Amino acid sequence: MTKSLVIVESPAKAKTINKYLGSSYIVKSSIGHVRDLPVSGGGQKTVDLAARAQAAAKTRKMSAEEKVQHKEKKSRSALIERMGVDPEHDWQAHYEILPGKEKVIAELKKLAEQADIIYLATDLDREGEAIAWHLREVIGGDDARFKRVVFNEITKSAIQEAFSHPEVLNINRVNAQQTRRFLDRVVGFMVSPLLWAKIARGLSAGRVQSVAVRLLVEQERLIRAFIPEEYWEIFAQTQTNKKDSLRLQVAKQAGENFRPNNKASTDQALLALKPARYEVIKREDKPTSSKPAAPFITSTLQQAASTRLGFGVKKTMMLAQRLYENGHITYMRTDSTNLGADALQTCRDYIADQLGKKYLPEKPNFYASKQGAQEAHEAIRPTDVTRTVQHLSDLEKDAQKLYELIWRRFVACQMTPAEFLSTQISVQAADFELRARGRILKFDGHLKIQPVQGNSEEDQVLPDVKTGEILSLEQLEPKQHFTKPPPRYTEASLVKELEKQGIGRPSTYAAIISTIQERGYAQLKNRRFYAEKIGEVVTDRLKESFDDLMDYGFTADMEKQLDAISEGQKNWKTTLNEFYANFSKRLTNAEKIDGMRANKPVETTIPCPACQRPMQIRIASTGVFLGCSGYALPPKERCKTTINLIAGEETEGTVSDEDAETNELRGKKRCPKCSAAMDHYLIDEKRQIHICGNSPNCLGYVIEAGEFKLKGYEGPKIECDKCGSEMQLKTGRFGKYFGCTSSECKNTRKLLRSGEAAPPKSDPVAMPHLRCVKADDYYLLREGAAGVFLAASQFPKHRETRAPLVEELKQVKDQLPEKLKYLADAPTEDPQGNKAIVRYSRKTKQQYVTSEVEKKQTQWNVFYKNGRWAVQEK
Repeated sequence: MTKSLVIVESPAKAKTINKYLGSSYIVKSSIGHVRDLPVSGGGQKTVDLAARAQAAAKTRKMSAEEKVQHKEKKSRSALIERMGVDPEHDWQAHYEILPGKEKVIAELKKLAEQADIIYLATDLDREGEAIAWHLREVIGGDDARFKRVVFNEITKSAIQEAFSHPEVLNINRVNAQQTRRFLDRVVGFMVSPLLWAKIARGLSAGRVQSVAVRLLVEQERLIRAFIPEEYWEIFAQTQTNKKDSLRLQVAKQAGENFRPNNKASTDQALLALKPARYEVIKREDKPTSSKPAAPFITSTLQQAASTRLGFGVKKTMMLAQRLYENGHITYMRTDSTNLGADALQTCRDYIADQLGKKYLPEKPNFYASKQGAQEAHEAIRPTDVTRTVQHLSDLEKDAQKLYELIWRRFVACQMTPAEFLSTQISVQAADFELRARGRILKFDGHLKIQPVQGNSEEDQVLPDVKTGEILSLEQLEPKQHFTKPPPRYTEASLVKELEKQGIGRPSTYAAIISTIQERGYAQLKNRRFYAEKIGEVVTDRLKESFDDLMDYGFTADMEKQLDAISEGQKNWKTTLNEFYANFSKRLTNAEKIDGMRANKPVETTIPCPACQRPMQIRIASTGVFLGCSGYALPPKERCKTTINLIAGEETEGTVSDEDAETNELRGKKRCPKCSAAMDHYLIDEKRQIHICGNSPNCLGYVIEAGEFKLKGYEGPKIECDKCGSEMQLKTGRFGKYFGCTSSECKNTRKLLRSGEAAPPKSDPVAMPHLRCVKADDYYLLREGAAGVFLAASQFPKHRETRAPLVEELKQVKDQLPEKLKYLADAPTEDPQGNKAIVRYSRKTKQQYVTSEVEKKQTQWNVFYKNGRWAVQEK
């Protein structure tokens, strides 16, 4: 009997769906995307040296003008080839099978030949639609054989309903995904080289990521410009006639708001308050209520998981994906608060049966979605409301916590409001008015399922006092405060702001947040974002040259255009052409000599230790450092001396709470030119430099002399493993390390966070049979603090590195140091036929073997324990 083929993205999803389909179906996984535009580097390429020499000879015969034109044409051609899409020839795209997917495709093709119908059951968003389209294109054959099935939840009823009413592939949604992909590709591939040339190597730009970085940069500058101001509060601890305690705050003096800004004014108020008569002049009680929140959508789930569970956005989506694929929750990438009629009814039945009818409103609660939300989607909810977290004991603890958060929010959203009696008491003392607020919970309503975390002052229960009652004063408590700067973005608040500004979509928030950190434009410390200096420079230059690209409104409008393409209301290539026409003009202007501003250094009076020329403050992708002004001179006169700067937090500690942020601002020097807060860096033990936070736009800096000491490990000297000389602790641009004191030995060993020196590195192993991808060079097998890796033999001239495959290590096993030979004995591929690759675990501090699909690690991991390699779930 002929069987139908069902293709999904993940093995877990395939396993779950397989339970609900009969024996006439074969369910297989594509393991994500199978085809895409060329990956970085474009794969292994053989360098034809003879052809290169012939082309060079031909070029030598050209005139100077012809050489310039030839170089531009060649560069352009190479860029289009790397990009994989040609915006000047009707957006022709060159898709390639992703590395490692050859066996998957071969298996799917073989099964497709034996099937009458091929069901494409990928996710219901645009990305899922695009994966389905690529699968159809790769498998080939009669398009009539392919059917599209979509479902919001992986349950028996939803699966059977979807397969009983299959649809056709929605090419409009595919085109919307292609439009986004092409736009991002053009911006990334065309602007990034410009940033390399104008600012620093290794930088990148992105259509959405750069706008997100702008949010962080602007917040950083608001904080830097903020000047904390002193203010005081006074609290009075009193006692009622019934000996109950009542804490009051001074709110007004002579009818005006009370907020003294110095200790003298506060002391004067204390003198008047101490002998005063405290009389209750007003008590106001009124009923209030709080309604339940809407069920989760992607952004609110990410925010709640961050604030309540401490999960990062990336982790939240990974766990939600797992819950969805195992059939526990509905689809987790949605911006709709809509709930299906069946889901509503089962939820209401559960509330009535388990909690009682007093917790059930007369009619279901409905919630408005934001404009443009896809009402065909549902909010994130459990697929079976009777399945509580106790039924998911087989899942990891964090997945259980996330499920419980989703379950509670869903049940609570269909419950009655919580009811309170809110109270405010006003007390007169001399010409001061003191107040206390509180409330009493009368009926818990939805709070029975989803209690509020933490207690505020308004939640306190106030004693029963009457108007006219005289209170006795026990103690006055003056408190000094300083106004706080605008809060830094957390992952949760950044997602909220991205959603508010219309930047990105539910499926992209996690990727945006990961990308801006991976690119080095921002870092997350103590769960708060700090914009890096290079991120500020890049943001400024992009705003000047591509103001529309960096505009929040423009980015949000592009999302609306993508939605219109998805709905078939706009032609996708028209949208691309309109964007590219304006973008290419701005790019051409920015590439000119007088176009995008270069990353110019700031002159200082610090003499170069090598040539005595003045040093300059420079900003690179690796941080801030001092470089000799002689670097720009001709080669014979050039001086490449640099002085590495140690950031202030490495000498004084890091900000750990909100008050510390204010205290840090108060402790910073203010720029003599623009009054912004200055960042300070250690030059050496005798000098510290304060650099304006707005550098390089502002030229302000201050040099401070004194005795300074690095905070952290400054441990014992160690013996050099290469020559036996002494190794001393030093500081470089990439952190602290041990360096050999011998002038003939350049051996170094990194200082680990534990305060210990990294293990000695082995000598590199030449692998001339492994050619580099981007240069006419071959690889060396090197060992670093993070394990073994392949690097171009002419590094840093050729900056090319990658992780080695196990099969590549087997080829040079005899040349490997004894301590590394075990790596060559690891499995060469995973059960799916993907090649095994050697990685390093910073958590366990050991090498392990894994496999990757689309540059993402699979769940197959092999660790070396007790003298053998063993598979282990990560």
